[in-house]
Amino acid sequence: MIHEWREYTIAPGKSADLHKRFEEVTEPLFKKHGIKALGYWNVVVGENPKLVYLCEFEDLSHRERAWASFFSDPEWIAGRAASEKNGPLTLKVVNSILSPTKYSAIQ
Repeated sequence: MIHEWREYTIAPGKSADLHKRFEEVTEPLFKKHGIKALGYWNVVVGENPKLVYLCEFEDLSHRERAWASFFSDPEWIAGRAASEKNGPLTLKVVNSILSPTKYSAIQ
């Protein structure tokens, strides 16, 4: 297994819109395309407003296929466009691919 940590710096005044998009559009499409999100968090202390989440994939090939099918899905393209009709919801997206150590509780 590999994991992907994603951090979204939220545009000013767009937090509710981003969370609505994740709940109503993104998360259902993640399930459709085999992207397993293990959890979502708001940053409470530190740089914020920020939404972070952790995804799990079988391997890098699975990750590449899943993201490619997600990003090309017409539902995603339409949902993203509708949610950003008044401007982008994020200022910056950072992601990291993680490989567990042998002593990690999550493998």
